[in-house]
Amino acid sequence: MSDTQTVTQRTLPRINEPAPEFEAKSTHGVIRLSDFKGKWVMLFSHPADFTPVCSTEFIQFARRYPEFQALNIQPIGVSVDSVFAHIAWMRNLEENAGVKVAFPVIADLDMKVSQAFGMLHPGASDTAPVRAVFFIDPKQVIRAILYYPQSTGRSVDEILRVFEALQTTDKHGVSTPADWKKGQNVVLPPPQTQADAEKRASDKNLKQLDWYLAEKQLEEAATAKK
Repeated sequence: MSDTQTVTQRTLPRINEPAPEFEAKSTHGVIRLSDFKGKWVMLFSHPADFTPVCSTEFIQFARRYPEFQALNIQPIGVSVDSVFAHIAWMRNLEENAGVKVAFPVIADLDMKVSQAFGMLHPGASDTAPVRAVFFIDPKQVIRAILYYPQSTGRSVDEILRVFEALQTTDKHGVSTPADWKKGQNVVLPPPQTQADAEKRASDKNLKQLDWYLAEKQLEEAATAKK
């Protein structure tokens, strides 16, 4: 087993654990994860600058940056390229695609951030990070993790959907069903007692498959439809 593989396996973070703190050079200067406490953070890695799939992702992240801002989300990119390579690539994308990348991109030359977050998968590459996305909440706890192979670009729609689902869960104490989108019905926690199950079964305001599966529309969604 290689040293990289050993470190990656030992430090792989998990959902509902604190995100590893870091201090790193970026296109916006030295940044720390703790600088963004109070905001949601999308920490995402990409294999390399000036590559086709990564370029399509950054173009879409840049175009839809206002949507991230509206949800109080701070995107932060990571790769093992230098700051100079990042700057050159950002300028190239602005010139050729007409987009301006307004979020920081970390130059992880020593791979400390990539190793701390388990972004290096030796089966894919010993040095290039896979396409990982870490969803970090305002308390700097990891709430969700997505991994993609180097050949597959990420869906911005899905990333935003997950953030909206997590924010809805935190605000209303509910869950979200498969393929949920903002404004659709949410799922209620299952009853914890027989009495609660009987009470729920008689609630005509809920959409129920059975006593253990009930959906409802949030008041803010109902108000928005009026």
